[in-house]
Amino acid sequence: MSPSTRPLLSLDRLTRAYGSLTAVNNVSLELPAGARHALIGPNGAGKTTLLNLVAGTDRPTAGRISWDGEDLTRTAPARRSRLGIGRSFQHPIGIGELSALENVVLACWRHHPERRAAWRRAERLRRLRATALEQLDAVGLADVAHRPAGALSHGQRRMLDLAAALAGRPRLLLLDEPAAGLTDRDIERLLEVLGRLPEDVAFVLIEHHIDVVAQLVDTVSVLVEGTMLRSGPTREVLSHPDVRTAYLGTTADDVDPGGPETNTGGERVADEGRR
Repeated sequence: MSPSTRPLLSLDRLTRAYGSLTAVNNVSLELPAGARHALIGPNGAGKTTLLNLVAGTDRPTAGRISWDGEDLTRTAPARRSRLGIGRSFQHPIGIGELSALENVVLACWRHHPERRAAWRRAERLRRLRATALEQLDAVGLADVAHRPAGALSHGQRRMLDLAAALAGRPRLLLLDEPAAGLTDRDIERLLEVLGRLPEDVAFVLIEHHIDVVAQLVDTVSVLVEGTMLRSGPTREVLSHPDVRTAYLGTTADDVDPGGPETNTGGERVADEGRR
């Protein structure tokens, strides 16, 4: 397979079991460079576990993960990050005592080719700060760059988390419920930021706001009890009777020809058990 046709990320029969509980069961998926993909499914479907497996914070019980043709199945999370896999989490993880700018500088520093030397030379540190400020400006946080992260609103901290993930110039972003708890205005900002990503940067997002999914992604995979129910083009998957019955709580007759409807059926609770 030539580099031009090789998938950026390939999951081959990926499984993760915790004793008698199988959180992810025999999942296979291929994503090209620049993919815009969503993982949806009921609470406890295994979505967060699947992102953890790709990020390397969890190890598969069986199966294989390939990154641009390289086997990443047993690769440490730090190396995956340096290879271009960025991550944001359900709950913002910025260091509250540090300023927004300092949080993003730290994220930039982790990806600097001379990480230790970057601190020792004033010019390199200035470049890191300039890069970090650019990322903050891109997510609308330039005016709070010097404010402690712990003093930011929930929406601002979520955008700070995204800025930190973008600071490593990722080729793939893993986004775990990025719109959770955001106001309508914050969601508009999120849509704008993700919509401006370079075409060759892929992202996979877990999201319960179906209107956000419909606006952002080209393809969707549906997990139910750790198993892939269906995967394919967004509109086709969201309108499929099995998906609407298992996840959206509607039937095929309820599908709006104009587009998928927003799911407001209490699906914003964090995954339990099969996370």
